[in-house]
Amino acid sequence: MTDTIFAVSSGSPPAAIAVVRISGPRANNAVARLMKRVPGPRVPVLRSLRDPTTGELLDQALVLRFDAPATATGEDLVELHLHGGRAVVAAVLGALAGIDGLREAQAGEFTRQALTNGRIDLTEAEGLGDLLAAETESQRRAAITAVEGAIGRMVDGWSTRTVALSARVEAQIDHSDEDDVGDEGDLPEIRREMAALASDIGKVLAEPPVERLRDGIRVVLAGPPNSGKSTLLNRLVGRDAAIVSPIAGTTRDRIEVPVSRSGIAYLFTDTAGLRAPGDDAIEEIGMARAREAVDGADILLWLGDDPPPALDGPVKLALYPRSDQPGRGDARDRLALSAETGQGIEDLWNAIADVAKSRLPTLDRPALNARQRMLAAEAHHWLETGLGEHDLILLAESLRAARGAFDRITGRGDVEAMLDSLFSRFCIGK
Repeated sequence: MTDTIFAVSSGSPPAAIAVVRISGPRANNAVARLMKRVPGPRVPVLRSLRDPTTGELLDQALVLRFDAPATATGEDLVELHLHGGRAVVAAVLGALAGIDGLREAQAGEFTRQALTNGRIDLTEAEGLGDLLAAETESQRRAAITAVEGAIGRMVDGWSTRTVALSARVEAQIDHSDEDDVGDEGDLPEIRREMAALASDIGKVLAEPPVERLRDGIRVVLAGPPNSGKSTLLNRLVGRDAAIVSPIAGTTRDRIEVPVSRSGIAYLFTDTAGLRAPGDDAIEEIGMARAREAVDGADILLWLGDDPPPALDGPVKLALYPRSDQPGRGDARDRLALSAETGQGIEDLWNAIADVAKSRLPTLDRPALNARQRMLAAEAHHWLETGLGEHDLILLAESLRAARGAFDRITGRGDVEAMLDSLFSRFCIGK
């Protein structure tokens, strides 16, 4: 018999209402210890909760009972909607802890019960974890897509197609020695369908990873000393995040500032000024870290008068800072702006947003996380490998390996260690 667990599943008290969730085979018996009459399933009732040992009144609570298997966890489940004071919640939790067979839930354990009992698959559980951590609108929308099962349905579709192909290959193996079966039989059509499936998976793998929504678009400000990087950073992030001074070399290390704008997360990085090597060892370290940040950027804001460095990774936006100062001359093909007056800042934000949208997953389609992408790439590899196999046994084995990768995406394979890591990020009441 599985454990019966309990925890506060709403926000931390004090609050207007605190919801205590009890899930497991002893849930109904436990609630019967707290009140005279247990309500019927799915009928909210007001009940007096009393300590099972002393009979002392703990609270007047709204009680909801849900019977397995049609519950959030797949097991008997009861919710106690309490007054949300700390003392009330502590008293009720203490009474539950004193009942035999009950224990306090661990982080993410309710969701783990739901996964174990088949109420959700692993992609939905991962989506719920992302939803709990969502800070921007784009993060929320991507997480909701996963929670609603879009990724699981897509992978199940891939798996179903692979199972059908496996059955046809097995049939080909079983009947390959019969006279009415040609040398190739159904193989040309099987290979065409394998190629189409591999192409569909490849298109999904070509999309940006969902982590880009959480980690943010990396925007790096770079250029020579005293080119206005720190002043521009402060203007873009809306606060004095970097020290501004007319002294060259004021910024010696990277300064990173997360920003959310129009539902998109960004990570802005101010860097040390880049110039010819000198005798200052600290400055050399700062410039090395600046070059490292530039190499890892999604968008490079270049504030130098010379052309930006030739790099394959980041999209380069050449800026013409301090355009309000006398004698600055022609901006040429660069975006003119002034961090002091705000001139051109909105145009710069629009340019940054245009690039960011091309670097983010499309929210109307499922976006895979790193674990899912790794396994989808593994399945893609096995399908491509199978296309090159002339031995039917090896072809069947490639399809079997692809199915195994799909099963691990949705949690049907051996993923115990990964589950421990995933659910440790959840709150206790989830």
